[in-house]
Amino acid sequence: MTDVLRRGRASLAFSFLVQGVAFALLVTRIPGIQNRYGVSDGMLPVFLAAVPILAGIGSVSTERLVRRVAPSRVLRWSQPVVLLALLAVGAGGHMALLALALAVFGLAVGALDASMNMLGVSLQRAYGRSIMLSFHAAYSLGGIVGASLAWVGAHYGLALWVSYLPVVLVLLPAALVGSRWYVDGEAQAPVEKGAGAGGGLRWLLPLCLVMTVAYIGDSTVSNWSAKYLQDVLGSSEQMATVPYNVYMVTTLLGRTVGDVGVRRFGAVAVVRAGALVAAGGFAVVASAPGAWVGMLGFTLLGLGLCVLVPQTFAAAGRRADETGRPGASDAAVARLNVFNYVGFLIGSPLVGALGDAWSYRGAMLVPMVLVLVTLVHARSFAPGADRYGCGHERPRTADVGRSSNGL
Repeated sequence: MTDVLRRGRASLAFSFLVQGVAFALLVTRIPGIQNRYGVSDGMLPVFLAAVPILAGIGSVSTERLVRRVAPSRVLRWSQPVVLLALLAVGAGGHMALLALALAVFGLAVGALDASMNMLGVSLQRAYGRSIMLSFHAAYSLGGIVGASLAWVGAHYGLALWVSYLPVVLVLLPAALVGSRWYVDGEAQAPVEKGAGAGGGLRWLLPLCLVMTVAYIGDSTVSNWSAKYLQDVLGSSEQMATVPYNVYMVTTLLGRTVGDVGVRRFGAVAVVRAGALVAAGGFAVVASAPGAWVGMLGFTLLGLGLCVLVPQTFAAAGRRADETGRPGASDAAVARLNVFNYVGFLIGSPLVGALGDAWSYRGAMLVPMVLVLVTLVHARSFAPGADRYGCGHERPRTADVGRSSNGL
């Protein structure tokens, strides 16, 4: 490994961490944002749905943008925009400004997520072994840090802008400095019309389905774990705040060691194991007689779901590389990233509607069944010899190593 690649990996991991902090600071302070701007309960879902919808638009736009400019440039400038939009959310005073700030945040997050994962896929190609989970582990760590900072702000009654400003002042210049060491893949050539990730989306569809299912599971935990523990399992309000933190910690732990599992057993085995553990977690949650057993279920969910998203991005990059088309990997990652937001939009309303119409225990069985769909498509994670997962064939480092220089 060259110093260029090592610095590139470290700087990209830091970008994932920064994004985790920013996103957690936004979503964990939603009640505070609602109170600051006087957003009604009826209007809140509109604002919340607008962010992932616009993020999907930003991701699709990034597919076209990276045909002309390097993904590192997209990431370099979208990350500061996300941080400044977050600060604007905390500092504004009118509903129109909130709408504008969230719109900018959503579009920039779509570009940021897509470009980060493009660089992650190309770095994994250069390393010749699985490292994608380590980037998403950095994101999970950032989420824990952001949620902790949000708790401090809420606990001490700090204004949103007071909570957000120090974070932005520290992270924005650090992200800009770190962006000097991003590493792009080989120069991108224009992709033929209609041929962008290998002649269309058909080969990508199983991975898109897995991505959607993974985020349905993730949004179920994010939005319903506290309510489920308190209302269904009879926990205290204080204890009801614990499952999401447990989920995030186990996600971090699973992603930290997950790359080792992929290298040893291959991506297919790890994805299958993750799907089975996640399904088991939903089953435990649905059948739990009390709060502590429910916590065990959410722990299993973190360990199971954590591997699906990083490996889905990695598989898309591998499959696209095999097409031999310039720019195919970036196009595949950008398209796949849209289904991140699709799953987020479906998951929470689906569980809520089923819980109201049926029961919340029964509602937990639906994402359990959906995550088992991953088993049907597990072979999609092993194109050819699964060379990046098991290390049977190491690509030449020279294929990826063009450093991004200057600000």
